[in-house]
Amino acid sequence: MSSKYEQRGVSATKSEVHEAIKGLDKGLFPKAFCKVLPDVAGGDAEWCNIMHADTAGTKTSLAYLYWKETGDLSVWEGIVQDSLVMNLDDMGCVGAVDNILISSTIGRNKNRIPGAVLATIIQGAQKFADRMAEQGVGLHLTGGETADVGDIVRTIDVGYTTFARLRRDKLVVNNITPGNVIVAIASYGQATYEDTYNGGMGSNGLTSARHDVFKHEYADKYPESFDPEVPRSVVYTGSRSLTEEVSIGNGKTMTAGKLVLSPTRTYLPVLKVLLEQLQPKLAGLIHCTGGAQTKVVKFIDEVRVVKDNLMAVPPLFELIRKESGTDWREMYQVFNMGHRLEVYLPQEEAQTVIDIARSFNLDAQVVGFVEAAAQPTVRLHTPGGIEDYFE
Repeated sequence: MSSKYEQRGVSATKSEVHEAIKGLDKGLFPKAFCKVLPDVAGGDAEWCNIMHADTAGTKTSLAYLYWKETGDLSVWEGIVQDSLVMNLDDMGCVGAVDNILISSTIGRNKNRIPGAVLATIIQGAQKFADRMAEQGVGLHLTGGETADVGDIVRTIDVGYTTFARLRRDKLVVNNITPGNVIVAIASYGQATYEDTYNGGMGSNGLTSARHDVFKHEYADKYPESFDPEVPRSVVYTGSRSLTEEVSIGNGKTMTAGKLVLSPTRTYLPVLKVLLEQLQPKLAGLIHCTGGAQTKVVKFIDEVRVVKDNLMAVPPLFELIRKESGTDWREMYQVFNMGHRLEVYLPQEEAQTVIDIARSFNLDAQVVGFVEAAAQPTVRLHTPGGIEDYFE
């Protein structure tokens, strides 16, 4: 399976990226989830600056397929949310949940992406900001760059950069220690601030998911949707069509395309309440993005994070596993598998987190604990057995 990922030009561990940046300064607090800088913008020693940049990744290729097949422009609003949330929720994990400045960087192939798609994307950012304002989260759009770069972009790339100033006494700096418990908040379901069911997909693992789930006929129909250097034997190898109805439980269905395209859920409204009620007691906040359930290993020292009570695998990830044949070890390293936000704190505070999550109609539960160890380790009790992952 790792070989297949490599043939598709992706990596679950991003080892080359981590090698390239390992010598760079990690900011004021190296174990913080985002790089924290002195207050360069304001010059106040009691404040700090946080800046983040990310994109929706190759999820845009799947959105392109679905739009071409159905004409449904709404999938591009989901792509905007994907790219924004991959920035915003990382920042939320250090305590920045309000008054965030946002700039966009969009590169399109004008021959394939018309103005209607571009307008949906640009206006979608404002729609997302308006929805967050209703939840007490202030996002401020500052403009950005939209370029026609067909020579280097096959369809479209959607990225954002976010910035916030934060008082240092409001920072969450990971200090995960033995005795902490882990409360996980679901990535699937329908939060009070969402319009439809969310399958739980973030913006990680999409290269593998779309090629493993969907039919090879899309390779011939839309060759612009994948890298021509990728061997055809690993391109769209699944059995599903984009518009095929699949079960999401309780007798309900969604199209396979919309299920995999489920927008990356933001936890900012939840985090805002969590921080208001629990901040001094929070030992850590982890957004399970690249590295998925192993993400936390980069933010711990001399402890083992044991997840022995993971959530049941949601329908989306069962679909991906069955179509791909990926083993459980790799599934949990590539996909969030049911929860994308982890809260580390004393056991006596766990129920408060669960109650806050449930007030937003989100499932939450204690999924594990932290114990002393000789080296940073994540131990997962998966349906396939116990797996250890190291930094």
